[in-house]
Order: sequence, then structure tokens, then C-alpha cells
Amino acid sequence: MKTDPKSKKMRQDRYDELKMILEEHRLAIVGELKNKMRDIRNEDAVISRLNVRDDAESSESQIQDDIDMALLQMKTEILKKIARALTCLNEGSYGYCSECQAELTEQRLRALPFALRCKQCEEMQEIICQQEMLASREGVSVLFSGTVG
Repeated sequence: MKTDPKSKKMRQDRYDELKMILEEHRLAIVGELKNKMRDIRNEDAVISRLNVRDDAESSESQIQDDIDMALLQMKTEILKKIARALTCLNEGSYGYCSECQAELTEQRLRALPFALRCKQCEEMQEIICQQEMLASREGVSVLFSGTVG
């Protein structure tokens, strides 16, 4: 029998452990972001002083900058998810699937501390997103099908 997570207070030891996992993950990502930003600033300062890049190096550098920016954006998104998970923890709903209210496994929370859905519900959400992307692509191809020819 499932218990309503909102009506039953989470055990204090589970709460403490989950909060510690989230906080450790958050601190690690914040540290990575600070280090990456420092590295980018240092690299930019060195390059601007030397200013000795040819076209190939500039192109390669631009690609690396784009990759770095994408990684920074991903880390920022993870921080937002962790903040959301911490809010859910304080509300007493963290550790339970936001869709079916099943308790998330300890392995899932250790692997993805910011997970808000169980594995099955997350897989269903991914399928829905993929279907929506395909549908939007088909809609775009239909829009342009009459212009070719």
C-alpha cells in the first residue's frame, strides 16, 4: 500500500541523508563552474596578450568555446534541478515520483539526486518528448514541402 508522501512526514534520517546528497552535488557543481569560469578568463587574458592565432586556431578555439558554453549551460540547468529538489525536500515530497508518487529508489537518488520522477515515469516522459519533437519536425517539413520543386 502506497503512503501519501505529503501526509506522512519523511523519516529524519532519510531527510538528512537526501539533503546531504543534494548539497554535496550542488557544491561540487558550483566548484566546477567557478573553476571553469576562472580557466576561461585566464585563457582569454593570455590569448588577448599574445594575439597570435591563425584562422585554423581561431576556428578550433571557437568550437571549444561553444562546447564550454554548452557545458556551462548544462551545469546551470543541473543546479536549477537541485534547487527544485531541495524545495521538494523541504516540502516533504522529495524522494517520491512527481507523477505516480512511488518512492524513488536509493540507487536512482544517488545516481541522479535531482530526479523528480521514477524510472518508468521518466521513460514515459522521454517518449512523449520524442513524439512531440517528431511531430514538430513533420509539421515543419509539411510547411516547406510545397516550396520545393
